[in-house]
Amino acid sequence: MTDAPLAGRVALVTGASRGLGAAIAVVLASAGAQVVAAGRNAAALEETDDRIRATGGLPATLLPIDLRRGEDVDMLGPTIAQRYGRLDIVIGNAGVLGRLGPVTHLPAKDWAEVIGVNLAANWHLMRTTEPLLRASDAGRAVFITSGGLDSPTAYWGAYGASKSALEHLAVTWARELAITNVKVNLFDPGVVRTRMRAAAFPGEDPMTVPAPDDVAPKILPLCLPGEMRSGNVIRG
Repeated sequence: MTDAPLAGRVALVTGASRGLGAAIAVVLASAGAQVVAAGRNAAALEETDDRIRATGGLPATLLPIDLRRGEDVDMLGPTIAQRYGRLDIVIGNAGVLGRLGPVTHLPAKDWAEVIGVNLAANWHLMRTTEPLLRASDAGRAVFITSGGLDSPTAYWGAYGASKSALEHLAVTWARELAITNVKVNLFDPGVVRTRMRAAAFPGEDPMTVPAPDDVAPKILPLCLPGEMRSGNVIRG
């Protein structure tokens, strides 16, 4: 790779099994990063690794994990520290749509899953990776958010609440790390052709929506050592 601005850096991507997460993993690997790909589907993670290798990237480290299990997320930092001794980039991409419907009709298990994956898992991710990001000369954390949170939409209560809370949490973390080398931002990719999008809008022609591979490169600048923004929501 002639252009490798992330050479020598280690990047963790959650939700890297498919969709936007897989595309981000490929982009970071193509930029020279050693990618640690985390997700629930081991076979799909292997497909992500195949894509990375096909672009000339370093073989990824694959971590099958259920992000709903906070104790498992807590082990990501120590596991990466043991394997690589460093972590420079964290991409909190994993997310679930959950059941759409009136907020008072949502089953408790559906509410718990949406909050667990979209919010609580990222809190655990912050806790377990902060020591490594602080030790980096340019720690970078990016969390995937969603547009339209300022205008709540009927039947999207759980998903909207989880993403709004994630934005608040990430910006708070950014301010707490203001005097460190760690920069924390959120990235709103806009509409993307994913399984989540198809589930939310089943009547939509997917070919009218940008593919993950078209959107993922927009996140690269937020991961570079020269990125100085922090505590911002960047719209794709």
